[in-house]
Amino acid sequence: MNAPSKLVLASGSPRRLALLQQAGIEPDRLYPADMDETPMRAEHPRSLAKRLSRGKAEKALEGLRADGAPEAGGFILAADTVVAVGRRILPKAETTDEASNCLRLLSGRSHRVYTGVCLITPAGKVRQRLSETRVRFKRLSREELDAYLAAGEWRGKAGGYAVQGLAGAFVVKMVGSYTGVVGLPLYETVGLLTADGYKVHPAWHAGARA
Repeated sequence: MNAPSKLVLASGSPRRLALLQQAGIEPDRLYPADMDETPMRAEHPRSLAKRLSRGKAEKALEGLRADGAPEAGGFILAADTVVAVGRRILPKAETTDEASNCLRLLSGRSHRVYTGVCLITPAGKVRQRLSETRVRFKRLSREELDAYLAAGEWRGKAGGYAVQGLAGAFVVKMVGSYTGVVGLPLYETVGLLTADGYKVHPAWHAGARA
């Protein structure tokens, strides 16, 4: 009987790992794959999310092969999240000014969160899915904005906020995938894995026996 294929999560994001674990999936290895995330000229937000997720999966696979890692023959999973107002793509905030500009733009209006998921199978096939969620923020007061910026949760987050943290209090309405906004849409992710033969559900039975 063949051993089950390994699963590599091409991300160093604690929230993506936690979401996988929430679905009863424990990756065999974490292999963060960083790349230039600058949008191409006139690139649509959904196209950017798909391009970056695929690029990260392919870069992780390339690195694993170069290392001679056995996991290179398994499943490689990557994701990328893009926040946009219309076609305007917001940055992954790295400075207070960036975060402040994002939050002022999002205040009192709707925006969209696109998360691309890419799976490279042991057979070398590339599978992709895209989650699109509409989120509406309340109008933020100066006090709320200053307090959130001081908390520092915005650092490295697309659009300058983390919905699973304090910014959850800003959300008036969400239509779509909550886990997609956090960073890894579980419906799409589990669907990709099970469709290509990764055994997700046996781990659920094991958890029930524990």
